[in-house]
Amino acid sequence: MKKIKKIKYCTKNFKNDLKPVYKAMKERYPHIKHKKTGCLGECKTCKHECFVMVKSGAICAKSPDQLYKQLKQLIG
Repeated sequence: MKKIKKIKYCTKNFKNDLKPVYKAMKERYPHIKHKKTGCLGECKTCKHECFVMVKSGAICAKSPDQLYKQLKQLIG
């Protein structure tokens, strides 16, 4: 399993209720760098789903809860 060092969050995606995921991940995994960015260039994804960027690419989910679960599973 690859070690995640940084998670990037699109602040425009916070309209999809991503902010609680950001706060929870930052609190639960302080050893990972959590970076908020104005735009990550994934506008088609951002418009329809919750997503974050990690080194391997975009992690997407239909709901904030699903995204949180996917990230926890990925981190281990």
